[in-house]
Amino acid sequence: MVQSDKKRRSTRSSKMVSSPVVITRMQAIMQKEMVREFLAEFMSTYVMMVFGLGSVAHMVLGGKFGSFLGVNLGFGFGVTMGVHMAGNISGAHMNAALTFTNCALGRMSWKKFPVYILGQFLGSFLAAATVYCLFYSAIIEFSGGHLTVTGPVATASIFATYLPDHSTLWRGFLDEVLVTGMLQLCLFAITDKENNPALQGTQALVIGILVVVIGVSLGMNTGYAMNPSRDLPPRFFTYIAGWGIQVFRARDWWWVPVVAPLLGAYLGGIIYLVFIGSTIARRPQILEDSMVYEDRRIPVLPKTMPTPPMTSPLTPVSVSPINRPSVRTVPPLSDPIHLEHF
Repeated sequence: MVQSDKKRRSTRSSKMVSSPVVITRMQAIMQKEMVREFLAEFMSTYVMMVFGLGSVAHMVLGGKFGSFLGVNLGFGFGVTMGVHMAGNISGAHMNAALTFTNCALGRMSWKKFPVYILGQFLGSFLAAATVYCLFYSAIIEFSGGHLTVTGPVATASIFATYLPDHSTLWRGFLDEVLVTGMLQLCLFAITDKENNPALQGTQALVIGILVVVIGVSLGMNTGYAMNPSRDLPPRFFTYIAGWGIQVFRARDWWWVPVVAPLLGAYLGGIIYLVFIGSTIARRPQILEDSMVYEDRRIPVLPKTMPTPPMTSPLTPVSVSPINRPSVRTVPPLSDPIHLEHF
């Protein structure tokens, strides 16, 4: 009995010792930059996709409960919530095309590319699974138990985009290039601090409104995927959830929302940098030993006054008004002086 009690006590003490160690290690891992950015992209993409796919489910399954305007609002304000969640951590890309463009234009290291893409794809896949579970009974009732990709009771379009009958493959490709290019072009304008950016604290709302505007004006032809992370993971989920291989074979469309947004976002970024960014007058470089005050450079005064020369170690020389160093007084400022280095 005594030995068994000792064993129990030692087991409990070892658990109590190991728990703080595990927590400390977990905290250390969570503080790593790559891990924080991965989690930020994962969570922001998940939030955006749950709101977006949920609004599509309302339009397809709910009749009077949903509409195409509702889809645009769902995705638009889903993007807004995602930007609020991860904007100061990873930039809240939530879009593989935007991540690719930032890397290709030298705004982000390529070593972060797979981290961002993995987070976005996992978040999007999990969002599709969440919406499927939430609307499972409605999907089965609407489709009669047959999960189809095309036809009057098709439900695969809840999760991914499909080319409509009135369009051709290459017209759809050009449509995706154009709408994604418009997205990237406007995003650069919204966030360019040297131009006319959105007010501090309103960027998330403005970006969400941008997505809504693109949807209501250019979204009819292809569903404005604009995002490989929005289309490919949910499509793969439908493949394994019962819709089958037809989700990849329907009019050979599956690759267009993956490739076209990459090209469109890159072209949109290049167009902004060439036609807008290169024409903006950049502020001149300010030296480290000068301050800005009313567009004039004022030398920084030394911290201590210079000591007058001594004729001998015992007798100091009196400093005349002529030899006395002059001090330039600066009027008090209402705002603090900012030292900006470019």
